[in-house]
Amino acid sequence: MSIILQALYNEIHRRLILLWSYKFNVCMQVLEIVLLYIGISFFVGGGRLEAPQLANTLLGYVIWFYARIMILSTGSELIGEAQAGTLEQTYMSPVPPAILMIGRMLAILVVATIMFIIPLCGIVVVFHIQYNFHWEGIPVLLLTLSGLFGFSLAISGAALVFKQIDALADLTQNLMLFLTGALLPVALFPDWLAAIANTLPITQGIIVLRSVMLNNKTLAAVWGDGSLIALLINSVAYIILGSIIFFCCDAIARRNGSLGQY
Repeated sequence: MSIILQALYNEIHRRLILLWSYKFNVCMQVLEIVLLYIGISFFVGGGRLEAPQLANTLLGYVIWFYARIMILSTGSELIGEAQAGTLEQTYMSPVPPAILMIGRMLAILVVATIMFIIPLCGIVVVFHIQYNFHWEGIPVLLLTLSGLFGFSLAISGAALVFKQIDALADLTQNLMLFLTGALLPVALFPDWLAAIANTLPITQGIIVLRSVMLNNKTLAAVWGDGSLIALLINSVAYIILGSIIFFCCDAIARRNGSLGQY
């Protein structure tokens, strides 16, 4: 356990150093976060930026942003290590590869939160968006992110086997922006599209978060209406499925001797 915690600490520390070292890039990313959100909200709102509508889309945007960072970063970093010839050295660590991947995801989550907090607060203040903090939102967010971790494990596994997965990563993060209810509630989708949307990693999390944060529902209420149960099932399914895909892809790459090849 101490080795795992040390590896997690080292990964977070490394990313924080990189974050501080490349301030210009961080500033551009923060600007991208703000402009992208305002642009999306402008079109979703029919040319208007109104606080109630912004409060609704901001929750979905935050969850999608976490998904975007996680999906694009995990696979690309494995590919980068394979190109640099250091991936096999990573596998020589006493920490299992899957645990290393989860540690990286946690580190990405920490850095993404640091990057996101300032523009998020700025958007809330400038546009007078009102949120009532509910502690129930914390376990809902963590449960949503756990399912996202499982999905990212599957993407990482694909990177080990197929190497070039940029198109896959772009496709999945774009699908999540438009099909998970991040911009428009899933209730407004046609039935067939809603059925597809409900199987994606972050859809149920966005639904439950909106119920808790905007509609002031308790955990008991969202459990009673089945939305929290659906989120739990979705997250557990993605953790299991993502782990299976990662271990299978890892075994294939080892068997083919292509782990460190690009």
